[in-house]
Amino acid sequence: MSSPESNLAGIVARIAAARKAAVAPAPATTLIAVSKTHGADRIRPVLEAGQRVFGENRVQEAREKWPPLKEHYPDIELHLIGPLQSNKAREALELFDAIHSLDRPKLAHALKTEIERTGRAPTLFIQVNTGEEPQKAGIAPRGAASFIALCRDQLELPVRGLMCIPPADQNPAPHFALLQKIARDNGLSLLSMGMSADFESAIKFGATHLRIGTAIFGERG
Repeated sequence: MSSPESNLAGIVARIAAARKAAVAPAPATTLIAVSKTHGADRIRPVLEAGQRVFGENRVQEAREKWPPLKEHYPDIELHLIGPLQSNKAREALELFDAIHSLDRPKLAHALKTEIERTGRAPTLFIQVNTGEEPQKAGIAPRGAASFIALCRDQLELPVRGLMCIPPADQNPAPHFALLQKIARDNGLSLLSMGMSADFESAIKFGATHLRIGTAIFGERG
């Protein structure tokens, strides 16, 4: 079985090749190594290989896992890529440098309250449900502009980008193109899109953040 660090090297090379082949890639593409469900023994080799940006799905798992690792690697950057309950907003702000799953007014108001209380303001991405799947979180595309206006203009939250998870059974390219258009129409510069199976396509549509887990760490632990 290949090691996480060798997998990481392969992914980094593929990202570079995809950026070179793309007509108009983003100015920079950040790799988020999605370490959810994987323990420190799988994460440490990736840290030692130089990776510093990691993604987690759950506040509780991140709280248990990352503080000891940060003692040894203080420049780690943590991104919350999974759904966030409003009552976990305070903990999320303490732990994460970016939150990719802002998807409803109640959460926006909770984040506003905690940002004002702590003065700590992570980079925020609004999740758009580009496939309008009923089981999936995210703002419907037709409601994206008004929700962006609420978060950024009314509540003055540090919203800088959009995130999507295309339907598993569909070509992701139209979803990436839609997210890119919504971001452009609303003056947002960051696009969190592209995972292990489709990140090269996402790069073609200007992805600034790739969320790659399985291709680095293997199947979930």
